[in-house]
Amino acid sequence: MSTTMAPERTAQPSTLGSGMRGYLERVRGGDMGALPAVFGLVVLCVVFATLRPAFLTPINFANLFTQGAQITVIAMGLVFVLLLGEIDLSAGFASGVCAAVLAVTLTNQGLPWYVSTIAAIITGMVIGLVLGTLVAKVGIPSFVVTLAGFLAFQGVVLLLVSGGTNISIRDEVILAIANRNLPPALSWALFAVGVVGYAGVQLLRAYRRRQRDLPADPMSLIAFRVGMLAVIAGVAVYILNLERSRNALIVSLKGVPVVVPLIVLLLILWTFVLRRTAFGRHIYAVGGNAEAARRAGINVDRIKISAFVICSTMAAIGGIIAASRGASVDPNTGGSNVLLWAVGAAVIGGTSLFGGKGRVMDAVLGGAVIAVIDNGMGLMGYSSGVKYIVTGAVLLLAAGVDAISRKRAAASGLR
Repeated sequence: MSTTMAPERTAQPSTLGSGMRGYLERVRGGDMGALPAVFGLVVLCVVFATLRPAFLTPINFANLFTQGAQITVIAMGLVFVLLLGEIDLSAGFASGVCAAVLAVTLTNQGLPWYVSTIAAIITGMVIGLVLGTLVAKVGIPSFVVTLAGFLAFQGVVLLLVSGGTNISIRDEVILAIANRNLPPALSWALFAVGVVGYAGVQLLRAYRRRQRDLPADPMSLIAFRVGMLAVIAGVAVYILNLERSRNALIVSLKGVPVVVPLIVLLLILWTFVLRRTAFGRHIYAVGGNAEAARRAGINVDRIKISAFVICSTMAAIGGIIAASRGASVDPNTGGSNVLLWAVGAAVIGGTSLFGGKGRVMDAVLGGAVIAVIDNGMGLMGYSSGVKYIVTGAVLLLAAGVDAISRKRAAASGLR
């Protein structure tokens, strides 16, 4: 196991060419990162676009974001637990419980949307606190604790929705999360802010490292990263700003879905937490070697409990997104394949099941892969059974790549 206290390397490439060579050396040494997920995503998109041209239409492109939003958000939280070498099997139905709390307080009790949203998120935090305490303080394996939660939370959802009824969501603010779009002008404005902000962060980081006489990324590498982000995000915004409605005179469908900036904000927040805070470094340290982290003075129990709280809180946000997309909550909210796809998204994106390796971005990439598989195979007319088989095969392949990468990294001395 690794005892590394920080998730990133201190050495920086001096040129774009040396940076690429260093990256290729890490790949050959077993540090695959997100490469398999990106490669798989590109291949899937090319295959589905070739076989079903409708896959590339603006309306289907927008559907991909809303289809994968709940899974992606829950997977973001699961990354924190997986980084510790733990598992949370209750995240799916935990999101269902929180969605039910939202629906009951919003529709049945008539509370304002912000009160209901806070109640749902607090419910998620409490769930995570209980699960984390049982794992860290009592010493029950996370598999057992969260499996019990998986079973119990199904019953809680049934009780909250009165044994099987469907609670409709009518609040316009909640419905807007997964069903409304930003105006095209605002979409472009957020794109510009995002690209400029990313460039500013990269330049500031390089400047600070040079001020401390530390190796810093060359301007060519920074320009390459910013350029790639600008191209990819720019193409996405352009497509999403195209008219998607079949009858624009009645209703216009343009702009980036509201849920997209929400996911981006969560990605920025948790990436900052993992990469730029002591808490994030402690997460990686505990996941690499819990005993070594304990001897280094890290409160391992607190880190574990915090990770489960974050996981269940993100599950709550995922439940809110699901309630918004379906405009209702029923006993199956958060059930079915939600948990399996969320875990699969994190692992497919590159987060290791062995702990100590992963990023929040992995959840976004893995969520995109899951959404593309589900959407593309649906367009091709395949049944749910075939979708499950393909998704399971992709997950198994991702886990196999992770295991092989760890062996190669150990053999090359990177771990």
